[in-house]
Amino acid sequence: MLTQEDKVLLGKKGITEQQMQEELAYFESGFPYLKLEAAASIERGILVPEEKAVEEYLNAWNTYKQADKKIMKFVPASGAASRMFKNMFAFMDADYNDPHTDFEKDFFAHIHCFAFYEDLNKVCIKNEGKDVDTLISEKNYKAVVTDMLQEKGLNYGNLPKGLLKFHNYEKGSRTAMEEHLVEGALYTAGTNREVNIHFTVSSEHVKLFTELVKEKAPIYAAMFDVNYNISFSIQKPSTDTIAVDMENKPFRVDGKLFFRPGGHGSPIENLNDLDADIVFIKNVDNVVPDKLKDDTVKYKNLIAGVLVSYQQKTFEYLNILETGKYTHDLLAEMAHFLQHDLCCRKPDIKTLEDTELAIYLYKKLNRPMRVCGMVKNVGEPGGGPFLAYNPDGTISLQVLESSQIDMNDMEKKSMFQKGTHFNPVDLVCGIKDYKSNAFNLLQYVDKSTGFISQKSKDGRDLKALEHPGLWNGSMSDWNTIFVQVPLSTFNPVKTVNDLLHPQHQG
Repeated sequence: MLTQEDKVLLGKKGITEQQMQEELAYFESGFPYLKLEAAASIERGILVPEEKAVEEYLNAWNTYKQADKKIMKFVPASGAASRMFKNMFAFMDADYNDPHTDFEKDFFAHIHCFAFYEDLNKVCIKNEGKDVDTLISEKNYKAVVTDMLQEKGLNYGNLPKGLLKFHNYEKGSRTAMEEHLVEGALYTAGTNREVNIHFTVSSEHVKLFTELVKEKAPIYAAMFDVNYNISFSIQKPSTDTIAVDMENKPFRVDGKLFFRPGGHGSPIENLNDLDADIVFIKNVDNVVPDKLKDDTVKYKNLIAGVLVSYQQKTFEYLNILETGKYTHDLLAEMAHFLQHDLCCRKPDIKTLEDTELAIYLYKKLNRPMRVCGMVKNVGEPGGGPFLAYNPDGTISLQVLESSQIDMNDMEKKSMFQKGTHFNPVDLVCGIKDYKSNAFNLLQYVDKSTGFISQKSKDGRDLKALEHPGLWNGSMSDWNTIFVQVPLSTFNPVKTVNDLLHPQHQG
């Protein structure tokens, strides 16, 4: 039974009782594994355009940018960088004072190579009265780490990745957010030279992001001859999910219901609020210095060209279907496009009469569309491209995480392990229909693709529910195209020492 205080809390968050009851039901029933047909591959579902086609797609994107369309770059940037410094937090709490692990030794051996080194040196002088080199020579390693991670120093253990300095340049260093400003100028600006970038951030960091944009955006606007429109939003409280104890009863803290952030699927709400025709989506930490941006820019232009080319054809078909003036042969052509090019297959499609087929084609073609860059599998953790069954019995391209696959089924486990490609989170999305009306993206989420994880609060175990991932179940019912992109476009920073890799050094 909910108390009056519970109901007030739900009201403040914008969460309905029905929504909470649905979440509690998932804790009882669990989430079903997805039924797989195959891992996507170059032979099945992953497009590798030949040289001539590459030029055509690049030209298609350049032409599109000349039109009166709103192009936006969307960067989920609310997560704190604490996991990036997991190893250094462990060192700070360790019962030894000198670097022991290879990770710790590597960090201190190359500390001058980090883009934030000068800032760290200054706070060490301020707080300890000694510079970094002196502290290291005196074997006071933990003072250096403390000044890097904690609030009295750089506070990098609590800041989001977007605000951390990633790369060194002759004229200074750049944060990850600044690298996204540069990228936006290089592949989203059209004839009007407008660059629209939207960051999702946590409420406590809005001010810091805003201040950094105010300071840095004019510099890059002048450098690239563009005008920036930079906006921010926070994850909505209504996307928080109820936590439960190990008996699946609502978890309470001091008698109050306890809610947690709903995971990386929550920003589908933020994306749904945007007014844009085309949206690029990329993780905040997957950026490189200017010297390596050529591949990134080329393949961003390429996948955008694929999107607008497929979208144009889809819109042409939808306009015809709306008029009702189609022939059997034209319906067959549309069905081939849906099944072959968009890889959305209905096993019994040949049994449909023309009128039924037209209704089916209209429904399937009139959906949001996304093109996802896929890189060859080199053993990185993360989701992969698959052909999976949908609730309506159709089979389509999906990006799946390991948690969505039954690893006790050896056939499915083998599909996952032998997958030739994985998902680097490199998307470009069309979120308006053929009449230029915005899709309601929330209608295309498969709610049954969330997952449950075990966490703790104040030393007590709990279960947490995470919404379908942004590019997994949240986009489950979209039209999807996979395109192979080179590994050079994938350079995530998952740990602080990843910044020491050659691709992140000047």
